[in-house]
Amino acid sequence: MSSLLGNPKMLTAVIAVGILFILGLAGGALGNQFGGGFLGAPLAPIELKAEPIGPDPIIGDFKITNTMVNTWIAIVILGLISFLGTRRATEIPSRLQGFLEIIIEFFLSLAESVAGPKNARRFFPLATTIFLFIVTSNWLGILPGVGTIGWVESPEEVKHHKEAALDDPHDLDLGSVNLQVFDGDGGLALLSLGSIDNTVTLEEFEEHGVDDGKRAGILIPFFRSANTDINTPLSMAIIAMFMVHFWGLRSLGVFGHVGKFLNFKEGPIGVFVGVLEAIGEAARVISFTFRLFGNIFAGEVLLIAMAFLIPLVGLVPFLGLELFVGLIQAFIFSMLTLVFAASASISHGSEDH
Repeated sequence: MSSLLGNPKMLTAVIAVGILFILGLAGGALGNQFGGGFLGAPLAPIELKAEPIGPDPIIGDFKITNTMVNTWIAIVILGLISFLGTRRATEIPSRLQGFLEIIIEFFLSLAESVAGPKNARRFFPLATTIFLFIVTSNWLGILPGVGTIGWVESPEEVKHHKEAALDDPHDLDLGSVNLQVFDGDGGLALLSLGSIDNTVTLEEFEEHGVDDGKRAGILIPFFRSANTDINTPLSMAIIAMFMVHFWGLRSLGVFGHVGKFLNFKEGPIGVFVGVLEAIGEAARVISFTFRLFGNIFAGEVLLIAMAFLIPLVGLVPFLGLELFVGLIQAFIFSMLTLVFAASASISHGSEDH
């Protein structure tokens, strides 16, 4: 305590954090129960499937989803960084070129340690690309403001979707469906600070409507982390395992690689082991998919909940946690791709790497 009092800078930082925490506590959903809530916004809807960025299809029945937008932004960012970092490559690298070289050297050395020098240069481009895409899309999804800007789904559409999800549409309890109330009638909407009480139930809306100059509905965000859409991790898992078996076929030949799964030489035991191997390969796609999807989706749900309960400083520790989780999940996905590729490139019983 005495060391804290003797350090004015540290004392000032502690006081500032304390004030921000109190403001967040009083301004969020918890403080709203006692007359606060001046920083809070209505709890954002949480959907498993990706949402379209507009009510109308772009071409035919095709709709662009918010996770597609995140994917394209991540690709553009990675492309720009690669272009800017390599367009004027020199022996004395710039900071950006040096940063890219560190990443490349790290994954190349990692691939060599896992798969050996012979196979490393074949495996590391895919593993590095997977890592960079996953970590970029993960971090884009937790930027402040993501999930708070979008378009408004009308009460009629909300009711239709809720009824369609039930076996009997008459079972829908209109009083349990909350709508958000926004200013204006334009195409864009924002969950603004201090709007925590700007809600109305679907039942209240059908009975009384909303004031002039306002509209009710559910905000559908324009941006959402690509990896919270199960299709993205599944696609990467399929690509990774396809390349793993492609490399296995190239290294061992058709009979050598397929023989791992159709082994008739060792009798019934060999066949049984081969079936287990095949099941294990399918399970890898499933584990790849749900490990990444589950961790990133759960993280975004946690951030939404904390932003609702304790805005500002209450959110900061969880942002740091999700930055770390996003990095670790990207590394695990790419590392397992390397390990599976190395394993597929050697025959059973071989000790050569």
